[in-house]
Amino acid sequence: MDSRPAPHVLVVDDDPGQRGLVASFLQSQGFRARCAASGAEALAAAAEDPPALVVSDVRMPGMTGLELLQALKQALPALPVVLVTAYAEVRGAVGAMRHGAVDYLEKPIDLDELAALVRRALGSGAAAPAPAAETPPLPGGVVVESAAMREVLRVTALAAPSGARLLITGETGTGKEVVAGLVHRWSARAAGPLVRVNCAAIPENLLESELFGHEKGAFTGAAARRAGRFEEAAGGTLFLDEIGEMSPALQAKLLRATQDGTFCRVGSNTELRVDVRILSATHRDLEREVAEGRFREDLYYRLNVMEIPVPPLRARPEDILPLALHFATVHGGGKARLSPGAVRCLESHAWPGNVRELRNAMERAALLARGGVLLAEHLPPRVREAGGAEPEAAAEADPGAGPAGQLAAIERDAILKCLREHEFNRSETARALGISRRTLTYRLREYRDLGLPVDPE
Repeated sequence: MDSRPAPHVLVVDDDPGQRGLVASFLQSQGFRARCAASGAEALAAAAEDPPALVVSDVRMPGMTGLELLQALKQALPALPVVLVTAYAEVRGAVGAMRHGAVDYLEKPIDLDELAALVRRALGSGAAAPAPAAETPPLPGGVVVESAAMREVLRVTALAAPSGARLLITGETGTGKEVVAGLVHRWSARAAGPLVRVNCAAIPENLLESELFGHEKGAFTGAAARRAGRFEEAAGGTLFLDEIGEMSPALQAKLLRATQDGTFCRVGSNTELRVDVRILSATHRDLEREVAEGRFREDLYYRLNVMEIPVPPLRARPEDILPLALHFATVHGGGKARLSPGAVRCLESHAWPGNVRELRNAMERAALLARGGVLLAEHLPPRVREAGGAEPEAAAEADPGAGPAGQLAAIERDAILKCLREHEFNRSETARALGISRRTLTYRLREYRDLGLPVDPE
């Protein structure tokens, strides 16, 4: 057993969220981490307890990361320093390398890249990763089977306790709000409120008041003072969904609130300060939005200490059936089963609306099936088409059906097929089947009660 002490890494950053995230991750990797909030504090810490490596932000008030690098090299020439920057001009320059930096990390930090870089700088045997911590228990209703989503949970569990601002990205309907809820649940703020704001659902002229509150008389209709969502979230977490829809003017005000926690209600000059962790989500490519001038670069990096991308449902097919069964059970009021045809359709559909589309499809199916086995016919047309579904006989839907049930299923299959062939014209269908219209009507009433499609959509 290796009895050598763990290498000491000094983490320097004026942003407490970024600082805490990097330090906690390094500790999980078997290193000893110490933090400093400024260049001056870092120099004092290095003199008191010389580190094996320094990881420092570049842009800090007072002494910058580049100035700290030069000072450290004068005091400890052999000390390796890694610089972290969100600014392309530093990453693309070679000047800092000439001053002795061993490498750069670009914000938002990729934690796996950080671990590899630190080990490379200190030597591959510098520290062994601590045993991987188990993901905390998932709350009811969160269903995960795929490796892709288990990786999302691993990163979420790692970032949640740090207090860092996180940007959750992914297509609409992938479950970004669920991830935000897990971050809050697994953080030190779990006892505080989780306040959600959908920036796309609130008119631009009202969003500022929604976030920061307003004073009485601040605008037409402001009949009384109102606290905003920042105040409601004090001591907890504020989740800003669809942050990419926010106007540039409001982005500037949000930047100030993220920098020092201060803001003013609409119609007031009095500064308020709150302790809030901000989580953001978007389906947009914010890097492109920044490049095209629609989103502030400084706000992007303030909100995106670390990014958690949530993959679309088509990239994690192992989750489709477990989620479908969960939603069917919830909306059907009891344990549900999926027929082979329904399974084929669910697995064949591309799910452009992701988990949200799947949930809606299963709610529809559960309502039509009214319990028991969910057939392909109960799914929305676009989902049925993906699997090339034909009406299923009960014998296929439920292999345990007896001879009488199989015979009834054959009859039902024939009637429904003939009904569609005659475009749901009941008189023509009855003539083609050689039965009376009254008998057909009686049968169709039975099938409707089973939730089968007996009317044109």
